[in-house]
Amino acid sequence: MRSTIGIQSDSEPKNLPKQVLQSGALDSVDEQLLARLAGDGRATNSELSQAAGIAPSTAHGRVRSLLDRGVIAGFHAAVDQSAIGNGLQAMIGVTLRAGLRQESLSQFTRSIRGLPQVVQLFFVGGTDDFLLHVAVPDSSELRRFVVDHLSGERSVASTRTSVIFEYHRNVVAAAFE
Repeated sequence: MRSTIGIQSDSEPKNLPKQVLQSGALDSVDEQLLARLAGDGRATNSELSQAAGIAPSTAHGRVRSLLDRGVIAGFHAAVDQSAIGNGLQAMIGVTLRAGLRQESLSQFTRSIRGLPQVVQLFFVGGTDDFLLHVAVPDSSELRRFVVDHLSGERSVASTRTSVIFEYHRNVVAAAFE
């Protein structure tokens, strides 16, 4: 069993140049740590220190600083939706009715975010007001989701559904290479 980094973000980060702490700038060590964590969020302190060529205590302090500064927003598990019975995924564009738009944005967001079928919810500019990434067992469940939670909603003017055939996660680590 691998031991992952134990981070306590309530203390002042150590082993960082003062200008990095003050400016929030990322140096090459931060970028190497981020690249490694983007590829494997469970990388151990030892693995991180080796990847960045620094001492484990320095790696720990750097990761703590990245958390404290909000550069790392969190650590999450990537769930294979098919493995948990959700073999169909779709992106659904939702346009709200113009007259209700301002008052219904937060209400719509609250009601949709709590639904178990919703993997991600995006508030966007353009043709649609929202994009929903949903995962369901099959096409009948997708239809039921659209009819029950979107088409039947008074504030929704229209929806546009696109089935996802393949999904490829773009690891952000490439941005630091």
